[in-house]
Amino acid sequence: MADRGFDLEDRLEVLEENDLKRALSPGDRVAERGYFAEPSGGELPVLDTAEALVFASNNYLGLTDDQRIQDAARQAAATVGTGAGASRLVTGDTMVHRDLERQLAEVKGTERALAFSSGYAANVGTITGLEPDVVFSDELNHASIIDGCRLADTETVVYDHCDAASLRSKLEDRAERATQDGRDPTDESWLIVTDSVFSMDGTVAPLEAICDAAEAFGAWVMADEAHATGLYANGGGVVQAEGLEDRVHIQMGTLSKALASQGGYVAGSAALIECLLNDARSFVFSTGLTPPAVAAASEALHVARYGGAREELWENVAHLRDGLESMGFEVLGDSQILPVLVGNRRDAIALADGVRERDVVAPAIRPPTVPEGTSRIRVVPMATHDRNDIITCLEAFRAAGKEVGLL
Repeated sequence: MADRGFDLEDRLEVLEENDLKRALSPGDRVAERGYFAEPSGGELPVLDTAEALVFASNNYLGLTDDQRIQDAARQAAATVGTGAGASRLVTGDTMVHRDLERQLAEVKGTERALAFSSGYAANVGTITGLEPDVVFSDELNHASIIDGCRLADTETVVYDHCDAASLRSKLEDRAERATQDGRDPTDESWLIVTDSVFSMDGTVAPLEAICDAAEAFGAWVMADEAHATGLYANGGGVVQAEGLEDRVHIQMGTLSKALASQGGYVAGSAALIECLLNDARSFVFSTGLTPPAVAAASEALHVARYGGAREELWENVAHLRDGLESMGFEVLGDSQILPVLVGNRRDAIALADGVRERDVVAPAIRPPTVPEGTSRIRVVPMATHDRNDIITCLEAFRAAGKEVGLL
């Protein structure tokens, strides 16, 4: 009988030939400044490790090693348990979950918030739960948004990256087409979805202009604040920085980046949250977030709001951007994410390898994560990096860039 299975070896070979094969790299973060310890040989890596500075983490505020966050997680495990045990709608709901959601709603300026098992689950669950007739999506939106649109089986209109004029044009075209087909476009539900900070380009969406376009056509706006939550005004995101809480209908984010934990959330009106409680399958049919993860995120959000980590992060961002640009590197974006554009994927890999040889971890980002010809090194400082760490990173990029022929 013919083999009707999958030729996995061929798949892997193609990836290898095109420098697209990825692999896991075992290691442990060490100390609060973002060190990375990896095995350097032998069978006991704990006893034989090499340390390197991490400039590639989404742990933007450096809180995963903060004693306060770790203590909160330990206390939750001791008093509530290590796991929720069931869906929140069955027996998995606890006061720890409610406290986090109350704090998220307060920060985001909304009536309520709802915690999901991951940011991916929050995006997929929200889009499929709402079942919009049409979604207008930024061309560089996260994969979870794209998959949410696919699973919702909705008409998806893609507009140019961070281009409010392109969005408005798409809205106009869609309204005109509906009218020509004899349909009233106001009878349809339209949802505009955008990341607020884009993870691979470091760009920030023009949310105010997007809201203007949405209101002109009666559309709703959903902002994915995964890479912004905790970093802006009062520990909020770009929505808070621009004072758009009353104009963005759905604020989504993650607990796994600046908030040093795991999970995702959606914040909005009480009616929105009630609908998602009932209709978001990724919430209804998932075990609730573990109490230690919830408590860690809650404490991290408190620290982000009232501590000095945000200011320290943005100082490091400015120092690092200035240093890289002064060397001649092209640095994209206008956020804490500093993508050093290289272009050729092999050059990007060589630059990342050269930086790594100098004890700085900043891996190359290649297709299909980014478009062909735009391979880059995604450089990200943390609030807990000190000045010497920034200098070490810059010196590594200077030396490796010259070695590869990019400087």
